[in-house]
Amino acid sequence: MIDFPRSLAAVHHRIDTFDPIHYARTRNFIDGGVSYLSPYLSRGFITITEIYRRLKNRGFSFSELDKFIQELAWREYYTKTWFRLGDGIFQDIRHPQEGVLHYGIPAALVHAQTGIQAVDSELAYFAQSGYLHNHIRMYIASLTCNVAHYHWSAPATWMYYHLLDGDLASNALSWQWCAATFSNKPYYANQENVNHFTRSEQRNTVIDCSYEDLPQLPVPDILKNGVDFKPQMPHIPFQIPHINTALPTFVIPIIPLIPIFIRGRRGIGFWSWSLLISGVFLCHPIRYNLSWIWLPRFQTYRFIMENMQIWVSREYLETILSMLIFEGKGKLILF
Repeated sequence: MIDFPRSLAAVHHRIDTFDPIHYARTRNFIDGGVSYLSPYLSRGFITITEIYRRLKNRGFSFSELDKFIQELAWREYYTKTWFRLGDGIFQDIRHPQEGVLHYGIPAALVHAQTGIQAVDSELAYFAQSGYLHNHIRMYIASLTCNVAHYHWSAPATWMYYHLLDGDLASNALSWQWCAATFSNKPYYANQENVNHFTRSEQRNTVIDCSYEDLPQLPVPDILKNGVDFKPQMPHIPFQIPHINTALPTFVIPIIPLIPIFIRGRRGIGFWSWSLLISGVFLCHPIRYNLSWIWLPRFQTYRFIMENMQIWVSREYLETILSMLIFEGKGKLILF
């Protein structure tokens, strides 16, 4: 299982030991030299600019960084699309998804029983690990949307819920790219492709055919049974938080939390995309309004701290907002 350390020093070490040249050659393979920086980028713990600067300082040329920069640019493009469209990214954007026969999620996907061993072996630990290689994510989207003909929305929500690096824009728009609602053609992967990039040799699966035949396949029986996704939310006893109202309150609208902005500052910060309370970082809720005081559609929030994860209730956050802003306690600073 991939380790994701929670200290800034450890993340900087990961950047400083990352090999972008090896990444460019191997990134599509499941055992390739990927960076494992995505959870820190999606949570705003580090920035793309910071990564680029540290790699440049190690002497890499732009051409050597080119492929890695391209992938980072896709992330930025998706983010800018989200800011432009808002909740519109949760609807078919350019074209309605063609050939939809099912809504919900294939039960075989949830239970890691698609019959494609390389995919099932990753899905089996997904809920615990919170991580999938990007190519596995694309295989899942291809299988779900273009072979089983499910609408992309529910499976995308399911995947986002479990992802440690879950990024609303990248996740929703990548699914739409695969489903051809945000691209010109659907993405297909056959078993030969899966075998090549996962270094497996499986045959006789539901996608073991040519690319010419793949779009014409009937929905495989193993993928016909769909289920609804119902996220499990833990019970959280409520306690009124202790807030030091002598500290200033920072409100920064619609940008990722960027540690450099608050280094050297002592205060309590609220972001409409991420939240910091004395060094505690908020994972995205599955969807929310983009107004500066947001009302997430889900009631609980997972925090990532230096050495632990905790769940905090919506009531807890609303109490903090009330204490700090609506009651006028603390000093409000807008950036």
